[in-house]
Amino acid sequence: MSGRIVCVGNGVLDQVYEVEALPRASVKTTALNFRESGGGPAATAALAIARLGGSASWWGRVGDDSAGSALQTALKRHGVDLSGLAVIAGARTVRAAVLVDRSGERCIFVDRNGLPSDASCLPAGDLAGTSVLLADSRWPEGSEIALKRARDAGIPRVFDADGGDGKMLSRLAALADHVVFSDEGLSDFVGEGEIEARLQRAAQKLEGIVAVTCGAAGSLWWIDGKTSHVSAFPVTTRDTTGCGDVFHGAYALGLAEGMPPLAAARFASATAAAKAAHGMGWDGMPDRKLVDNMMLRE
Repeated sequence: MSGRIVCVGNGVLDQVYEVEALPRASVKTTALNFRESGGGPAATAALAIARLGGSASWWGRVGDDSAGSALQTALKRHGVDLSGLAVIAGARTVRAAVLVDRSGERCIFVDRNGLPSDASCLPAGDLAGTSVLLADSRWPEGSEIALKRARDAGIPRVFDADGGDGKMLSRLAALADHVVFSDEGLSDFVGEGEIEARLQRAAQKLEGIVAVTCGAAGSLWWIDGKTSHVSAFPVTTRDTTGCGDVFHGAYALGLAEGMPPLAAARFASATAAAKAAHGMGWDGMPDRKLVDNMMLRE
């Protein structure tokens, strides 16, 4: 049994509109369906870990509003430890409007302005019993402190480099030993260009394992001076929302269970593919049996 995985960063209440096609500007569009669900990189990763049978804690913050209560209720129901969660009086929990088309592609608008960004609300306790720390780029103040504490404690550190200011990404990536970029995050870090060349440029700036997720094209990994490709699992996609967050959570769990990095990446690919096929936000999160069966069939 692996130790717990601490996930540091944002939680979001997603308000999801399913549409025939992503609309162009200045057009009124009728939604095919609407639902609310939990989201956010660190919170979604924590829930994915718990659904896969791991032990997950979320260190983040919410407002004392209905959205914050909804996130807490959902995470508790799935077994995520919230002892490191701060509920901030008078603050507004992060919300996102998500448009999802028939092919499963999505467009997201996020309001992060209602929560203070300072990290004074992080738990003061140590990281005893923690196998892996996973931090996202959407709460850099909290992630930076947590990554430094994990580094000083000798705990493996995964950084979800989904995007943001290049200087911030450089600062946080330097504190991690597994940096997994999105395509957008990799461009923010090293600029534009062919994806393998960009990955190599990023690896020249960092130590440890560096990777980039490429959606249906799988993921690329720079390990010990060479590039390896991990294929995506083919599925009929219902909704790609949160799949990157699920990938990072499953990868961290694989490391915590002692998998080599490329094996953990394959496990993460299967989990993200199962999530894309299910859709339905947090309610569509795959369990371990489904993911293990998918890996056996491939």
